[in-house]
Amino acid sequence: MNTRSLILPELLPLLEEFPTINLSPETLPASREELEQAAGQAFLQAEDYPVTLERLSIPGTDNASPISLLSVRPRKEATTPRPALLHIHGGGYLSGQPELTTPQLCQFAQDLDCVVFSPDYRLAPEHPFPAGIEDAYTTLCWITRNAETLGIDASRIGLTGESAGGGLAAGLALLTRDREGPTLLFQNLVYPMLDDRTITGQPDASPVGGEFVWTRVSNTFAWTCLLNPLAPGSADVSPYAAPARATDLSDLPPTYLSVGALDLFLDENLAYAQRLIHQGVSVELEIVPGACHIFDQTDTPVATRSIARRIDAMKRGFGL
Repeated sequence: MNTRSLILPELLPLLEEFPTINLSPETLPASREELEQAAGQAFLQAEDYPVTLERLSIPGTDNASPISLLSVRPRKEATTPRPALLHIHGGGYLSGQPELTTPQLCQFAQDLDCVVFSPDYRLAPEHPFPAGIEDAYTTLCWITRNAETLGIDASRIGLTGESAGGGLAAGLALLTRDREGPTLLFQNLVYPMLDDRTITGQPDASPVGGEFVWTRVSNTFAWTCLLNPLAPGSADVSPYAAPARATDLSDLPPTYLSVGALDLFLDENLAYAQRLIHQGVSVELEIVPGACHIFDQTDTPVATRSIARRIDAMKRGFGL
């Protein structure tokens, strides 16, 4: 179904800037290079914000290489320890880096008066599950252990992420709960990638989702790389890899979830939000009409409004 007529007019330039490419072993290298260039350009925009950026290195899990972290801190002096926001970047589990959303991370640090940490976690297919989520958990524990040195309040840590980063954030919330790890105040998920079973076709799936930017073909390739040697849709997929697989969603932190009405992940996001609500988790859900994947990565009114709602939810999560 052709859905271009359903896209908000202000988002149409996004379709030209990020033409839809079905990811494969042949197209992945070029896609990674393009995102790396975009990350470099985004990083330069930090000079527009009153924040300090720093690249840190922390020990990896077991014999893994050290994990690189991007930290973003308000320049103004703090009179008390600041809250911390752990951000997980997107990229389909296959690409991307923390610098890709530098302007948003700077805005978060500024508007929330918090310190943002974003790990450069290991990517598939070179490092399939559980490499990425273990890097995220290692980062969370390191932040907590070093809270005093970092000038943060270990009892005030929030979690956020977009796309695959949103899926990793949701998986991290489950893993942290089950390992009785650090307490999280909230999970702020933006069009999270939650369910490997989406690739096999869903009953009553939205006919308008996934034509642009992130397609069903790319989704199939990404899940295949992440879950290797398991096949997407098989019975033994871990809920820490695909959070929609979790049967117990109780005792998770309050959740904010935002997704575009034309996003491939709409159905799995709605189902996850409903199950969270049914298991006693506080949920705020935003469905953005006329929006496709990564709509918030644009300089448009709809993106500005959505990011403002996202920040407002995190303010409430931090008790600001």
